[in-house]
Amino acid sequence: MRRVAVLGMGHTNFMAHSPKTTIEMLAESSMDAIAASDLSPADIQAIFCGNVLGDFSEGQGMLQSYLADEIGCTHVPATRFEGACASATMAVRDAFMWVASGFYDIVLVGGSERATAMGTALATRTFAMFGDSRYEFPAGFTFPAFFALLAHLYADRHRIPLARLKEMMARVSVQSHEYGARNPHAQFRKEISVEQVLNGFMVTSPLQLLDCCPFSDGAAALVLASEDIARKQVEKPVYITGIGQASSGRMSSQYAFLPRLRAREVSVKSAYAMAGVGPKDIDVCELHDCFSIAAIIAAESLGFAEFGRGGHLWEDGSARIGGRIPINVSGGLKAKGHPIGATGVSQVYEVVKQLRGERVNQDRQVEGARIGLVDTLGGDGVIVNLVLSAS
Repeated sequence: MRRVAVLGMGHTNFMAHSPKTTIEMLAESSMDAIAASDLSPADIQAIFCGNVLGDFSEGQGMLQSYLADEIGCTHVPATRFEGACASATMAVRDAFMWVASGFYDIVLVGGSERATAMGTALATRTFAMFGDSRYEFPAGFTFPAFFALLAHLYADRHRIPLARLKEMMARVSVQSHEYGARNPHAQFRKEISVEQVLNGFMVTSPLQLLDCCPFSDGAAALVLASEDIARKQVEKPVYITGIGQASSGRMSSQYAFLPRLRAREVSVKSAYAMAGVGPKDIDVCELHDCFSIAAIIAAESLGFAEFGRGGHLWEDGSARIGGRIPINVSGGLKAKGHPIGATGVSQVYEVVKQLRGERVNQDRQVEGARIGLVDTLGGDGVIVNLVLSAS
């Protein structure tokens, strides 16, 4: 199996109410990625795209084929991936395997979403379709309700008073906004306080408004290539050294393991084993903080803290730049934004930038970062993890 590297990358601003279509945003970031790789569209042999809501937000399916034509990659194979929030990370994983196998040498991977075009009510309803629609949605289990329940289970399982847990959760959001304020691509470029989080509008107990990530519009793209090509094309190739993916059933079928998500632990174990690393080797992590409690649960399952102790990473500074394991120094989903079908590629983009040492000018560079981890959760049923290395 060949080594696979990330070459050039592209990333639009994440925002609400983008004037551009899903395909236009993806074409923009894709052309930036191709140009940054010192390649042309004619060099791309296949395209892999993440998108979730395009059929509903714009009435637009088949974006992968129209993207290929739009950017001049005429007639190349183009495939769309749907795995809720993990769609783009699934696309990266599959693209990696195609290049690692030797079938392709150079491929384009992207993700795009225009979620805010639907408005909050329709976006919430359509996104709920990526949970269980027969039994759980009619009972009120949208994703905010799902993670609110996990917060209550977490507090009970680990005997943490709910008010105490909420303070730890608030610090997750505060840190995300601190770093998001330094990220020119972020949807929310403003800092917030613990008090603002705790005094915010109640969405579904115990989650308040600033515990929750937004719906977003945006796109990101990257070019993957074999090692021999990468060394010719870019000065600082970053390699994907480990991949993992696991799935699980509806939330009610996971009752014996909650609030932990077993699929994450299976997936990241595979990624660590393939890369030959462990949690202590990770220098920077972009994890799935769709809600503040989700970040705490994820950090524990990824091996960064003992179960029941994840919140302390944000309280004692371990999750900050300069701490033991910097987490979501891009602003994460919470502040950078969450254009569902683009999120996974955006996470890879941020980790690669860190491993190349290209975040110094934004005052959010993790000094000496060599190994990074991407963690993306799709609904309650898909987890994808990627380990990336600067050498």
